[in-house]
Amino acid sequence: MDEARAVLERLERIETLDRAGADRSALLAELRALLVDAEAWSRVEGGDAGESAVATLRLALAREMIAV
Repeated sequence: MDEARAVLERLERIETLDRAGADRSALLAELRALLVDAEAWSRVEGGDAGESAVATLRLALAREMIAV
């Protein structure tokens, strides 16, 4: 359950940064950390939904890094 809480807290931080107009590098750093948190959550929870969410996040970050 700690892993799920970490993911939710990270999402809240990202939302707060976004609303505050944080720069792109700060948001990307939080998104990378979210990926780590989501991977940990997926390992503990298991299941296709968690793995799919992590894969989608990983792909989105990869695309963002190419665009930077």
